[in-house]
Amino acid sequence: MLARALAVAIPVFLADRITKYWVVEALDLRHRLFIPVLDPWLNFTMAWNEGINFGLLDMGGAGRWVLIVLALAITIGLAVWVRHRSGWGTAAGVGAIMGGAIGNVWDRLQYGAVADFLNTSCCGIHNPFAFNVADAGIFVGAVLIAIFARDKKA
Repeated sequence: MLARALAVAIPVFLADRITKYWVVEALDLRHRLFIPVLDPWLNFTMAWNEGINFGLLDMGGAGRWVLIVLALAITIGLAVWVRHRSGWGTAAGVGAIMGGAIGNVWDRLQYGAVADFLNTSCCGIHNPFAFNVADAGIFVGAVLIAIFARDKKA
């Protein structure tokens, strides 16, 4: 089951790294701060997240290391846990979380904060928050685990 989880984690991690490099570095969003894509539904908006989701629990410089250790501990815990599970749904969920968590850890090591850039709004409601591919992987992974974690143990 760990191999299945890694088969999902690696593409999620790579998609996160590639999109962050392309948008933050190649398109220079870090300096431009805003690039309309399909305004207002999708825009690239630079947001440096030093906390957890949407900047919550920003603990300053020391928090960066606390969040790195926490993400690595969760990743290791999930890797151990998934070894005793069955089914692709659970493995895919764990892999998506692992890939996303490692992608955001990479950001904290490289930039000191997580690079969020995807901003979506709809139906006249402006969303002030941004996220990234790693965040989407973590969210989808959590949903998959909630749905499939009842699989019988291997």
